[in-house]
Amino acid sequence: MTPLQFEEMHAPLWAELEAEVGIAERKRKFDGARLATLYRRVCEHLALAQARAYPVHMTQRLETLTQSAHRLIYRRHDYGMARLGRLVLVDFPQAVRAHRGFLLAATLLFTLPLLLAGFAAWRDPGFILHLLDADQVQNFEHMYGDDADAFGRKRDADDDWTMFGYYVMNNIGVGFRCFASGIFAGVGSAFFLLYNGVQAGAVGGYLIQAGHAQNFLSFVVTHGAFELTAIVLSGAAGLRLGYAWIAPGRHTRLESLRLAAHHAVVVIYGVVGMLLVAAAIEAFWSSARWVTPGVKYGVGAACWVLVLAYLSWQGRPRRAAQAKDTGVGHAR
Repeated sequence: MTPLQFEEMHAPLWAELEAEVGIAERKRKFDGARLATLYRRVCEHLALAQARAYPVHMTQRLETLTQSAHRLIYRRHDYGMARLGRLVLVDFPQAVRAHRGFLLAATLLFTLPLLLAGFAAWRDPGFILHLLDADQVQNFEHMYGDDADAFGRKRDADDDWTMFGYYVMNNIGVGFRCFASGIFAGVGSAFFLLYNGVQAGAVGGYLIQAGHAQNFLSFVVTHGAFELTAIVLSGAAGLRLGYAWIAPGRHTRLESLRLAAHHAVVVIYGVVGMLLVAAAIEAFWSSARWVTPGVKYGVGAACWVLVLAYLSWQGRPRRAAQAKDTGVGHAR
C-alpha cells in the first residue's frame, strides 16, 4: 500500500479524531468512549506509518494527534480499577500487536538459541560445562532430582513468600535488562535474549537427558507461559528503542527515542504484570508436592493457550466498529 492510498483510506478517521479532540478541548463533557476508540485506532496507524517509513509529514500529524488525544484521555486522573481494566483488557494487547515486527525478531532471538542449546546439551551432556561450572550443574541436578529432600520439598508459608519476593526481583531484573539495554542500538536487547535463551535451553536439555524431565518440565510449564513470554516482550520493546536510535527518520535521535519509549511503555506495564503472575505461580504452585505432574501439564497447557489467545485477540475492535472506523462497509 502506498502512502497516498494509506492516507486516503484512513483520513476520515483522523479527521473525526481531530474533531473529537477539538470538542473535548473546548468542553468538559465529551464522548470519552468514542475518543478512546479513535485514539487506539490512530495509534495503530501511527505504528504502521513508522514501520513502513511513510513521509514525515504524515507521521508528524499522527504523532501530534495521538499525543493530544492521550492528554485528554488520561488527564482525568482515573487511576482506579477502570483504568487498570482498560490497560489489561485493551491497551496492553493492542500495544503488543503494534510491535509485531519487533516481537517476531525477539521471538527468533530467544527461541532459536534455546532450541539449539537444548539439543546440544541433550546430545552431549558435557556441553553444559561451556556455560556453567560444575558446582552450578550439580546444584541444578540436586534441585530437580528425584530425592524427596530436593525437588518440590515442603515449605512453610514464610518460605513461600520469601521465594515469591526473590522471583519477583529476579524476573523483573531480567525483563528490565532486556528492555533498557535496547537503547544501545538494540544490541543489548539482542544479547540478553540470546543469553537467556541459551542458558534456559542448555539447562533444560541437560536435565532432560539426565532423567529429570518430569520434575523439570512439570515445574516450569505453568509459570513459563507468563515468564518466558514476558522476557520476549521486554526484548521486543528494547528492539523498538534500538530501531528508533538507528533509524530516527527526520527526527533527532533523542526525539525518536522519546516517541518509541512512549509507545513501548504500555508493553512494559503489561510485562511487569505478567512477571508478577509468573513469580506467584512459581512460588506457590510450581514446586508444590501435592500437585501431580499430570495436573501441572494440563494447567500449564491451558496457561499457554490463554496467554497466546489473549495477546492475539483481546482488545480487537468488533468487526462492525472496525468497518465504521476504517470507512469500509458492505454494500447491500
